[in-house]
Amino acid sequence: MEDQKKQFTVSVYTENNIGLLNRLSAIFQRRHINVESLNTSASEIEGVSRFTIVVKITESQMKKIIGQIEKQVEVIKAYYHTEDEIIYQESCLFKFKSDLLFDERQIQNIIKESNARIVTVNKEFFVIEKSGRKDEIDLLYRELNVFGIGQFTRSGRVAVTKDKMNISKMLEAFQN
Repeated sequence: MEDQKKQFTVSVYTENNIGLLNRLSAIFQRRHINVESLNTSASEIEGVSRFTIVVKITESQMKKIIGQIEKQVEVIKAYYHTEDEIIYQESCLFKFKSDLLFDERQIQNIIKESNARIVTVNKEFFVIEKSGRKDEIDLLYRELNVFGIGQFTRSGRVAVTKDKMNISKMLEAFQN
């Protein structure tokens, strides 16, 4: 039976070097795989960066890609996780004209019901922030879109595993 496409979250621990992002994205590009989300940040280990990449592919493709990623000199270790192995969030910002906040009572109700929050208000605009799962943010976008969103941006996925990861122990061994 052939592998089914699933959503995977990839965690790549790396040294922070110029050009690595380009080489990592080329690994996916060469295989015609769309990256659905990408986030880079510091990791729990000082001096080590973490890429969090979301893709929808088969597990056999995922295993091959992990192998290619780990061949990059700066990559310390790469892992892949299924949706049920992680806890994740995304974040987004919406910008609207200020008069909507006072003229459209429904916007205030939507903000409250969705557990979003207003991060700034001035006489020209206000900004709403929402953190949550992709479907929560998509729903909020649909509800607010009727009011004329001035600007919208969303982050890539940030994720932690439910189970303990052994990357810290592995790095300690390298340092000794």
